[in-house]
Amino acid sequence: MIAPVVIVGVGMYFVFSMTGLTATYPGLVLAHTALATPFVVVTVSAALTSFDRRLLWAAASMGATPLLAFRRVTLPAIGPGIASGALFAFATSLDEVVVTVFLAGPGQRTLPREMFTVARDTMTPTIAAAATVLIVASVFLLAVSALVSRRKL
Repeated sequence: MIAPVVIVGVGMYFVFSMTGLTATYPGLVLAHTALATPFVVVTVSAALTSFDRRLLWAAASMGATPLLAFRRVTLPAIGPGIASGALFAFATSLDEVVVTVFLAGPGQRTLPREMFTVARDTMTPTIAAAATVLIVASVFLLAVSALVSRRKL
C-alpha cells in the first residue's frame, strides 16, 4: 500500500516472468488480487472486530447449523465491511494502469489501459463516454449509500 506503483509493477513483472505469468489473464488477475487484498482485509477485519460472537452462540442455541448461522447472522452483520472492501478492491483494480501495462500482453485490453493509451495518443469520444459512465456510477453509488445510511437512522 505504501510502495510506489512503478516499483510494484517492476517487481511483479520480474516475479511473474520467472513463473511464466506475464501476458496471461491468470497473472493479471493474480496481480490485481494481490494489490486489492490489503484493502479488503482491513475493512473486513474492522467489521469483524465489532461483531458480537454471542449472536452466534444464540443462533446455535436456537438450533442453527454453523452454515446457517454464518449466512443469517454473521454475513448480514459484516456485510457493510465486505461491501466496502469490494468497492475499495474494485477502485484499486480500476486505478492500476501501471501494473497492467507491465503485466498485460498485447491482446489484453483492460479499460484503464485502453483509457490511458487513448488519452495519451488522441482524445476520442469513447474516453469521454467511459468517464461519464464512471461518474454516473459513482454518483449512483453515493446516492444509494446516502439512502441506506438515512434508513438506518
